[in-house]
Amino acid sequence: MIRRFLSLIVLVWVIGFLWFVVALPRPAQEPVKTDAVIVPTGGPGRIARGLEVLDKGLAAKMLVSGVDREVRPQEFAAQFGVSPRRMACCVTLGFAAVDTRSNASETAKWVAQNEVRSLRLVTTDWHMRRAAGELDRTLPDHVTVIRDAVPSQADFKTLFLEYHKLLASRALGLADL
Repeated sequence: MIRRFLSLIVLVWVIGFLWFVVALPRPAQEPVKTDAVIVPTGGPGRIARGLEVLDKGLAAKMLVSGVDREVRPQEFAAQFGVSPRRMACCVTLGFAAVDTRSNASETAKWVAQNEVRSLRLVTTDWHMRRAAGELDRTLPDHVTVIRDAVPSQADFKTLFLEYHKLLASRALGLADL
């Protein structure tokens, strides 16, 4: 009886992991306009995609959440080719977040301060489910979130760790209910 139960648990885990790897979220297909774009730091291509969203006029403002406290706005602007005018009007660097959960908290505060009603979440494909889940738990119901995943070439270790972080995040989310 116990052996069958454990076998079932392992089978569910394997099927879940395979689903996680095979069905990674994709970039947003439609050019939907939102009030803002949110970019948690941590993966290649995320900030470039967020800036592309701004350049195309698909969002008016951008929050880069989880920026290292050592980074100065001028350094950020130089690294990513952002004009001083664009930085002043449209790009906010958030220094409060240190992980995905605090990215969601930092985002929720910024969304409230800026009266954002719709946003585009730009993060790596393997990170999207967990980041969006944390935002869903943190943001008010009236805020619409468009998921815009940045494709990656994640290795097995990254996928394995992220799958377990997703499971833990979901378990913690159920515990919060």
